[in-house]
Amino acid sequence: MDKVQKLSSENGVVIFSKSTCCLSYAVHMLFQELGVIPYVHEIDRDPEGKEIEKALLRMGFNSPVPAVFISGELVGSTNEVMSLHLSGSLVRLLQPYRTLN
Repeated sequence: MDKVQKLSSENGVVIFSKSTCCLSYAVHMLFQELGVIPYVHEIDRDPEGKEIEKALLRMGFNSPVPAVFISGELVGSTNEVMSLHLSGSLVRLLQPYRTLN
């Protein structure tokens, strides 16, 4: 859990992903289209990946990846991100982290 908390607090927008997950890629591309370059941590390429998955479960995240954090807070997975986007709330959450036009 320490690694999850550390990465999510040190980076404004974090996606815990797996390198072969198309939904993680879709969320990553959405953020880039909205002008944000997220920190992507591929847990299947991390020797501590299983521990990260367990930590996410302990935090109440019971979906498959991606696990998205914004401002150190767990937002959720693809469904939650897309719901925020469709409601217009995602842009507001990402505003402090926009780096692209």
